[in-house]
Amino acid sequence: MSTKEREIDELLARSVASVLPSKEKLKELLLSGKRLRVYIGADATGPQLHLGHATNFMLLERFRRLGHETIVLFGDFTAMLGDPTGRSKERIALTKEQVESHIASWKSQVSKLIDFEDTENPAKILRNSEWLASMNLSDVIGLARHFTVQQMLERDMFEKRLQEEKPIYLNEFLYPLLQGYDSVAMDVDIEIGGNDQTFNMLAGRTLQKAINSRDKSVIATTLLEHPVTKKKLMSKSEGGYIALDDTPNDMFGKSMALPDEIISQMFVDCTELPMAEIAVITKTLASGGNPRDAKIRLAKEIVALYHGVEEAEKAETYFIGTFSKGALPDEALPVDAKIGEKLIDVIVRAGFAASNGEARRKIAQGGVAIDGTKIDDLQAVIEENHDQQVMKVGKKDFAKILLTR
Repeated sequence: MSTKEREIDELLARSVASVLPSKEKLKELLLSGKRLRVYIGADATGPQLHLGHATNFMLLERFRRLGHETIVLFGDFTAMLGDPTGRSKERIALTKEQVESHIASWKSQVSKLIDFEDTENPAKILRNSEWLASMNLSDVIGLARHFTVQQMLERDMFEKRLQEEKPIYLNEFLYPLLQGYDSVAMDVDIEIGGNDQTFNMLAGRTLQKAINSRDKSVIATTLLEHPVTKKKLMSKSEGGYIALDDTPNDMFGKSMALPDEIISQMFVDCTELPMAEIAVITKTLASGGNPRDAKIRLAKEIVALYHGVEEAEKAETYFIGTFSKGALPDEALPVDAKIGEKLIDVIVRAGFAASNGEARRKIAQGGVAIDGTKIDDLQAVIEENHDQQVMKVGKKDFAKILLTR
């Protein structure tokens, strides 16, 4: 097997949930020597990116290193429309000013993962307002001719809303058409996106065939979720995620709070550690190795990727020094929470209990305190004055409550 083929095999084995039309056909295309145009589209719906987003950008960078043309497409136009993906109700559309503010923040965060300054093959940044803003009603109707209402209703969230008798708005049907047209406007060979974006990416494949008369491969990447509960580990809406612009200490601490079951997948999706080394770590864990040791390695790899090796070493020293002490630390593992959220949910999200039932038992046994004040109410909720306060669970687990507003 040639070096190039080994690189391609590793690329297609890492963070890839599925490939359409098939992984075999994509490998054949990659081995052909043709320089392909690959892109990721991302709607700037908030100021922060998190590790769940990073998986896609890291995969795009691997394509760039293989010599392919790579594009980061900021969906400034589609962000104002609003994608219903994963939503049980309509997503609130953003203003132009909000989107522009978010894009400014995203550029610096993405630059930590993708090389836009390479002298030979720099990645590009585009915005879909360059072509979508100039479309007229006739253009949109032309795109709509390629899809049926039945196809649109196949989206999981639409089926769910129909069952629950919740409204589906016509503008939500337009979103996959416009995102799909991005593939046509850039005339791409490959699109990368999260597994939850498969429907939208396939809309682009349909339009690429119909308008540009050629195929487009779709790579759906793995989602970071708990293997048992299937709950998303990086969720802005649920208040728990590791942001790419988190401080080294916060990033390290949040990584240490992740469930043990996700350690191996985090190495695959969120670090550049070779797959062979990850396999050794996975085998060690399966044979009874200490998850804490693996998490420390994971946390260091993640922090080093965004802040450098020196900052990762400092974050490790701080974490070990802080959490090896029995006294209440000045700083503690940050955990996001919302005003009115149940304390038991925050305890579980911080990783201090495996379930709500276990969290209740810890409270009932007198093992939970906020800023030294013991909490004995099983129905306790996060209050506004809890922002930046330290929650202690048991003898050695501490978390700094950060309110998300």
